[in-house]
Amino acid sequence: MTDLWSERAQAYRESAIHSQGEDLDLLVELCEPGESVTALDVATGGGHVARRLREAGCTVFTVDPAPGMQPDVVARGEELPFADSSFDAVACRVAAHHFHDVLAAVKEMARVARGRVVICDNTFVSESSEEADRVRDPSHVRNYGAAEWQSFFELAGLEVADMRFMERPLEIELWLARAGCEGEDAQRVRELLGDRIVDGWMQLPTLVIKGRKKA
Repeated sequence: MTDLWSERAQAYRESAIHSQGEDLDLLVELCEPGESVTALDVATGGGHVARRLREAGCTVFTVDPAPGMQPDVVARGEELPFADSSFDAVACRVAAHHFHDVLAAVKEMARVARGRVVICDNTFVSESSEEADRVRDPSHVRNYGAAEWQSFFELAGLEVADMRFMERPLEIELWLARAGCEGEDAQRVRELLGDRIVDGWMQLPTLVIKGRKKA
């Protein structure tokens, strides 16, 4: 699967929904960036979080399981190869739905953070939408709801300091093409999403949650 993500790397670097957006702006803000801040970008993908944090003055390290994403360190979110309390801020954007053990990943992010953890991801809508995600991209595991995210943070020893919701506009055909989903699979995805698609676009419910390590 990491080879597949390496093949997709350029598409994610060029993707408008990944390279910009209200969710990216908010995630960077909640990381409290600055020249003295060290940050870790988990599952960096196209590197957009890392780029924005560096522009804000942070010293940033990146991890991703796919070598083609060109991270500083090739590693899974569930197994971060860093010492405890290594970073002021740990961020992860629109990737947790690919983690096989999201609680383990949140615990790892909390472990290597000495200050704050900020995660942004799509939220659960319906089982048919989950099936659509899996048909489009078999590496999709699951989207989670707000209560589940709060539980993950609490179990990881993080106190939820902020949680906000928004919708991100998604152009369906570009979204399908980015994952190489075509033909009967693409048609099945459209059918499963049904009236969520309006004039070729869909709104993605998105959550940004920030936690601080408990004393």
